[in-house]
Amino acid sequence: MMLRADVIAGRLKPGAKLRVEQLRGQYEVGATPLREALSRLSADGFVISEGQRGFRVVPMSVADLQDITNVRILIETEALRNSLTNGNEAWEERLVAAYYRLSKLEAGEGNYSARERANEEFHAALLSGCNSPLLLRMHRTLYDQHKRYRNISLMTVNVPRDVHEEHRAIYDAALARRIDDACEATRLHVLRTMEVTLDVFRKAEAEEAKAARQA
Repeated sequence: MMLRADVIAGRLKPGAKLRVEQLRGQYEVGATPLREALSRLSADGFVISEGQRGFRVVPMSVADLQDITNVRILIETEALRNSLTNGNEAWEERLVAAYYRLSKLEAGEGNYSARERANEEFHAALLSGCNSPLLLRMHRTLYDQHKRYRNISLMTVNVPRDVHEEHRAIYDAALARRIDDACEATRLHVLRTMEVTLDVFRKAEAEEAKAARQA
């Protein structure tokens, strides 16, 4: 079902009411599997259950983004330490291949969706040596929550940023098994994503305030 993907991509807007009957037609599924999917999304922090009134997409806020970012950094760097400690030759081969694909796409004007898939695979490859399924599940949820904010910001404005250089710093340190350097580069990369998104939030708030004054 595309429901989770549509929430993360921002096609279902923050705060939007999710009506079961409407979603049944949109996704061509029965009421039971749809409610199960909504319950899972609620448990993962993407939608809010409102009892008899149904569900709503979780609104966005600066405080929520900051909280998600801080916890993602904690989980991701711990999983990365585990991965760099335990990663074998297959881990290294996957990382090299993922970085190569991502670099090619970042160097050109390639398809946005292809770049996003390559970016996701690169971050997954970095952690693929981690031997803790729980850490990886927690990271997956936090990554998707963070991605929801990032997608909204990318839909709103294009902020100049050398993402390739950020990825290169992570890759070089990870491949050399410089664990502290890789974790620090990852921390800075995730923080930079938050900062860019916060800039979008602040600009939107300023525009709303200006419009209110002129009304």
